[in-house]
Amino acid sequence: MTAYQNLDQQFIGGQWQQGGSIHTIQNFNPYTQQEIFTLQAASTEDVDSAYQAALAAFEQGALTSVQVRKGLIQNLANIIQRRREEIVDWLIQESGSTRFKANLEVDASLGIIQESAKFPDLIQPEELESRDPARKSIVIRKPLGVIAVISPWNFPFHLSMRSVITAIACGNTVVLKPASDTPVTGGTLLGKLFEEAGTPHGVLNVVVGAGKEIGDYFVEHPIPKMISFTGSTEVGQGVGSKALSSSRMKRLALELGGNAPLVILDDADLDLAVELTVMGRFMHQGQICMSTNRVIVDQSLHDAYVDKLIERVKTIPVGDPNLPETIIGPIINQSQVEKHCKIIEHAKQLDAQLVYEGGIEGNVVAPHIFTHVDPYFEIAQEESFGPILPILKADDEEHALNLANNSRFGLSSAICTSNIERGERFAAQIDAGMTHINGITVADQPNAPFGGEKNSGLGRFNGRWIFEEFTRTHWMTLPKQ
Repeated sequence: MTAYQNLDQQFIGGQWQQGGSIHTIQNFNPYTQQEIFTLQAASTEDVDSAYQAALAAFEQGALTSVQVRKGLIQNLANIIQRRREEIVDWLIQESGSTRFKANLEVDASLGIIQESAKFPDLIQPEELESRDPARKSIVIRKPLGVIAVISPWNFPFHLSMRSVITAIACGNTVVLKPASDTPVTGGTLLGKLFEEAGTPHGVLNVVVGAGKEIGDYFVEHPIPKMISFTGSTEVGQGVGSKALSSSRMKRLALELGGNAPLVILDDADLDLAVELTVMGRFMHQGQICMSTNRVIVDQSLHDAYVDKLIERVKTIPVGDPNLPETIIGPIINQSQVEKHCKIIEHAKQLDAQLVYEGGIEGNVVAPHIFTHVDPYFEIAQEESFGPILPILKADDEEHALNLANNSRFGLSSAICTSNIERGERFAAQIDAGMTHINGITVADQPNAPFGGEKNSGLGRFNGRWIFEEFTRTHWMTLPKQ
């Protein structure tokens, strides 16, 4: 089986072509900082072509057949399983994923593909009880049309696939714009996989371009009926504003930033609490929207927990993401590393105590742990998206809950306790979309609703929830025969 070639091109209307922009995008390996390739960026004309191709495929009924969609989904799953190592290698090379995380990402993608296989059969009319005895009342479910997908660089393959395959399974066509840091794993690799799976021309189109050149145009374009965006809250708010104020208002699915707390109650098992912290915060270098961004620990356990955590963190393998034992690999780019340095320095200036300093070498940022953190410090309020951990001390359970909810974000959360019923009561009071009792904050199941409250987004992904988002209802009444 030959590895995919020409992944540095745009995929529009079933054809691979160079971008039309005068600008280029350099694709770097985050660990070695060596260039992988330079790509000719997409222009606004390329965006037009991609949307026109997607619209033509939809209007011509390329995905009308349930059997075509089901066959495509099964073919795609089989191809990903056969090409698993090729995909994993690209995730390591381009996104800085450790081998462990890259395999998790492929598994997550296969999970959502399997879940999407249910969707073609769900687009059925439903008869409602009619309040008019002379008329029937029916709800028809339809695909939306063209869906625009903007995906991030942290879990590029899964977070692109999550929207793309579910949209297509529901009968929509797609234009995908991946992050510039991960044009292959978030974009052109999917183009190759769908092409090999036999996807009709125009059903999936991939445009790789600079946000400053095509970003606004991509969102404000009149053709897409929905924008599915995953990324930062600040960018997501701009996307939402533009989508709603454009000439044709669009539906929105926004999965944005987080500030996930791990709350350690006074009856917690400290060994478990430490493991939840390590995997919840340091997996993929903390570059996960659900990552444990702060720990809130009861004062009675605080000192013992910190001591255990520091000893455990010293054993975490850091460095080359290609080595099977590595847990913490590189940060995506130098700009993000500089951001982490500023976060660390700012916390120190505010007199937070840096109790563990793992060091920084190249793009590899090792763990940094702070105590004596005021809940209003920036490090406790904003998403760092890196292996930086603030630990907050709670006076009691009520104080811990107040600290957990003291955030403009509300994506994921976790609780560590030996009393599950107590944990359930506590979890129900957290203002977030997801909570895991004695589990890590980083969790995603393809049939469970994924999404947040407050500034963490709008809508839910996965299972029947994304099916509802990516389809529309059409109410019809007719005389009874």
